[in-house]
Amino acid sequence: QVQLVESGGGLMQPGGSLRLSCAAPRTITSVFNPSLMAWYRQAAGLERELVASISSGGNTDYADSVKGRFTISRDNARKRVYLQMNNLKAEDTAVYYCSRQLGSQIYWGQGTQVTVSS
Repeated sequence: QVQLVESGGGLMQPGGSLRLSCAAPRTITSVFNPSLMAWYRQAAGLERELVASISSGGNTDYADSVKGRFTISRDNARKRVYLQMNNLKAEDTAVYYCSRQLGSQIYWGQGTQVTVSS
């Protein structure tokens, strides 16, 4: 069963912006709300890396490579998490994955491709 559904990826020129969205349609609110939500990415030939995370209380953390350019947010009522990506660079090209973690259980989405190229 698909737990998380990402959308919003695509092709963008360097310097442009994209907004990724992640929905958790099969997760009840009482489970979604306390979950740690995060975005990871995996570029071709590289390991998956953490891009940004947001706690149930709204505390955020970012990879150094995206600080000041990306913003993670969550809407608990809609059970969604977002990643606003500004000033995109070629090195941001990757498959972006949404994750939900509660305790020791981690769930992943299927990923959405982001390609930054002129």
